[in-house]
Amino acid sequence: MKRTILITGSSSGLGRASAQLFHEKGWNVIATMRTPDDETALTGYDDVLVTRLDVQDAASIESAVQAGLARFGHIDVLMNNAGYGAYGPLEATSMDKIRRQFDVNVLGLLETTKALLPHFRAHRSGTVVNVSSMGGRITFPLGTLYHGTKFAVEGLSEALHFELAPLGVRVKIIEPGGIRTDFGGRSFDFSNDPTMTEYQPVVDAVLAGLSPAMAEEGSEPDVIARAVYDAVTDDSDTLRYVAGADAGRLLETRRAADDATFFAGIRAQFGLGA
Repeated sequence: MKRTILITGSSSGLGRASAQLFHEKGWNVIATMRTPDDETALTGYDDVLVTRLDVQDAASIESAVQAGLARFGHIDVLMNNAGYGAYGPLEATSMDKIRRQFDVNVLGLLETTKALLPHFRAHRSGTVVNVSSMGGRITFPLGTLYHGTKFAVEGLSEALHFELAPLGVRVKIIEPGGIRTDFGGRSFDFSNDPTMTEYQPVVDAVLAGLSPAMAEEGSEPDVIARAVYDAVTDDSDTLRYVAGADAGRLLETRRAADDATFFAGIRAQFGLGA
């Protein structure tokens, strides 16, 4: 029987690359996105269902799960990929933006997972893949919200793997480094208030350093998609998978350094004083 994966956030970047790869590997793919009417490439495959799922809309989550089950009869893997990065000084960020960041990256992930768990529990099998980030283990300046959500994904995934293992359900955390997608576009939401002059040296330093680093050191989406596929198919109980050379370097540096040393390195990377 062909295996089936449901992927959130499949309209671009890692989600799209993963949908393409799993399709090429002979899987059924439920490629979900907020605006499926805009999709053209994935709709041409018989074993790919393109359907709407907005992680902030509970009804759309349930509808997508049911549509996938009706089409393919079973779902073996959930890939919680939908998310984005909100950066900027906390003081300059509205509460609406703060709530949305956690709604999408954390609460939406949890609600989508809950929608699949009855199916996984009934069949005593399944895999939940949560896309975290190297930013779930380390932080960059002005990333209070983004890193807060990814640290949350790390913690909830680790705890969840204990309770789901006796049910035959595995949990996998993918920790990518930078991904060369639309950084600076719709996946990146930056808040700033230039009248808060005290923050502007940090704002300037981060904007000058972060985007070039992603472009120069980040991985192509298909590289990270292959890491996802390997994690899903390795049949192990391994929880965390580092994906991308930059993530590997930074996380190894973090493991080897104490706080003071590592933080000094981050400050130096962005040209920030003590």
